Amino acid sequence: MTAQTSATKKVALPRHARRPNWLMAVLRTARPRQWPKNLLVFAAPLAGASLGRRDGLVYALAAAAAFGCASVAVYFINDVADAERDRRHPRKRFRPVAAGVLPKWHAIAIGAACAVAGLTAGLLISEPLLVAAVAGYLGLSFLYSLVLKHIPVVELLFVASGFLLRVLGGAAATHVPPSGWFLLVCSLGAFGVAIAKRYTELVNLGPEAIRHRPAMRFYRPAALRRSQIAVGAAMIAAYLAWAAGELPGARPWHLASAVPLALALVRFGYLTGRRTTAPVEDLLMRDIPMLACELSWLALFVAGLYTAAP
Repeated sequence: MTAQTSATKKVALPRHARRPNWLMAVLRTARPRQWPKNLLVFAAPLAGASLGRRDGLVYALAAAAAFGCASVAVYFINDVADAERDRRHPRKRFRPVAAGVLPKWHAIAIGAACAVAGLTAGLLISEPLLVAAVAGYLGLSFLYSLVLKHIPVVELLFVASGFLLRVLGGAAATHVPPSGWFLLVCSLGAFGVAIAKRYTELVNLGPEAIRHRPAMRFYRPAALRRSQIAVGAAMIAAYLAWAAGELPGARPWHLASAVPLALALVRFGYLTGRRTTAPVEDLLMRDIPMLACELSWLALFVAGLYTAAP
């Protein structure tokens, strides 16, 4: 009687209670917490204190949408390619594809559709350089997932290139040419984040990090830590060089903004030095002292743009 009752209860369970929600699995795979990265398309217009062409805001939003779709496509395809390794990771094993909640062919189909949407956004605004930036991002990302992530140091450069391509895509869409110093600052910042990612993985996962990412066997925590500090120092130097070349009205403000930027890097170094399995992005966006440094930098930066405005 008890077995029959249990069987009856099992049959009576509603479908949604026995099967995870498909839409929620798709949303989790799309990684909404990563979407703020696509705001980098506004970096060139912000640094140049201009939206460039007429209706530049619309073009910048189109670039953000294009890279948003492209990055989602990469997440879906990457989760399919890494499903087996993700199952052995303490956090990534809960990803829908690795957990078997989202079928692989569903993820591939959605990823392909998002890739097409990202390329189409550039075509809709008739901006071939934006299409080239998105295509470059997709090509490098898929090449990274298949081959390049197994090559030490090179894989770090390609992780950083995704950030830089967003900056270039925004500059192309708005017709605001970025300065060389500005591009160097963005490149060093992206490279520093990539190094921090590998450092936290290696320190917190230990031997499991090598099983999950074979290229990790070529890295050493001390070397990664020194590299992170060196890249951060180079980034501040490049930022000061950029600020020193600004218009006289903006120069004092932008030079002063290097202080909270440096404090943010120090705080970031402290956070990545602790034992944690939290993604590096969470350290940038969820730590109160870090947010205070970031907002202070933004306030001084915008004050310089306002002062220099005609």
